[in-house]
Amino acid sequence: MIWAGDRPGLRYNSDVQRRHFLRSAGVLSAAFAVHKSKPLFAEQAASRWRQFEVQTRVEVLKPSGETRVWLPAALIGETPFQRTITNEFHAEGGKASLVSHREDALGIVSAEFPAGVKPALTLTSRVATRDFSVDLSVGGKTPRSDREELEHFLRPTRLLPTDGIVKDAAMEITHGTRSDLEKAHAIYEWIVDNTFRNPKTRGCGIGDIKFMLESKDLGGKCADLNALYVGLARAAGLPARDVYGIRVARSELGYKSLGTSSDNITKAQHCRAQVYLGDYGWVPVDPADVRKVVLEEPPGNRAIEDEMVRKARARLFGSWEMNWMAYNFAHDVALPGSAGKPTGFLMYPQAETGGVRIDSLDPDNFKYEITSREISATNG
Repeated sequence: MIWAGDRPGLRYNSDVQRRHFLRSAGVLSAAFAVHKSKPLFAEQAASRWRQFEVQTRVEVLKPSGETRVWLPAALIGETPFQRTITNEFHAEGGKASLVSHREDALGIVSAEFPAGVKPALTLTSRVATRDFSVDLSVGGKTPRSDREELEHFLRPTRLLPTDGIVKDAAMEITHGTRSDLEKAHAIYEWIVDNTFRNPKTRGCGIGDIKFMLESKDLGGKCADLNALYVGLARAAGLPARDVYGIRVARSELGYKSLGTSSDNITKAQHCRAQVYLGDYGWVPVDPADVRKVVLEEPPGNRAIEDEMVRKARARLFGSWEMNWMAYNFAHDVALPGSAGKPTGFLMYPQAETGGVRIDSLDPDNFKYEITSREISATNG
């Protein structure tokens, strides 16, 4: 049950498995050659920390009684690619607090406003980021994560089951691989080859991977395509996690589609992924951005064999450009004080008024603006 092609109406093809693995093995060998001869990021760039200030301001336009607002804070804790300096917030006429869950690096700014008060919340996050790459030609130097952390990122979630059709697909995609690295790379190559970016998808997508596989509609945006990577990796026995965040600056690597066009980043949310490989630690991947380059990089609708696409494909297995701020790794997020259902992930502002959840993509009832500015850049 392997799908071939990159558009809806994918066909079953019993020969694709073997050809895919051979192709993946060749690409993997080429990737190793690139790593050995020339790092994906220059040494100076890899040690260059950039500081950004990201401000989110939210207003519920038609409140009805008590109103609650929730915002994702910048990632709680420290990673090789991001240090969160501050998360400062203000809820005039209401009260707000920061609720954190360390296992998912999740911080939620939770605010309550009584009836009759204009519900407006401002969050200002300051972070330092630096480009992140893992040298896949050299392993064994990374400290091991503890078993409890790894098991947490192997679990199924509501939208990321690891049994049934997801397990079957993962086993077929990784059949014949000889190492965890080869498994991770085979899944990445399969996602790039078999999915497509759908510009009509609302927001960043939902991430219902069982539906995607059952319907054979493998289109969507980052929260769909990278969730599919994470779910397939977990089903194959590899700890993996979505990393929810937002783009904060233009790309310095020549990709117009993989950066912001202005300081207003209200619609720049972007989900990435990581997979844990024992000899390398947490490895960054982003197959969804390869498909974004295909669709959106000028002049648009590039071929998968296009040189810019090929470069993005090689780069985005093992590295991220950090013109992006991470929020969290969380799924099935219970919003503090809400009687409503957990949200699949927390990457957009959320709100309820009169006990009713507001559509976070509905500007007629829920107004918010996110802006970003770079503060400084330093080496070391």
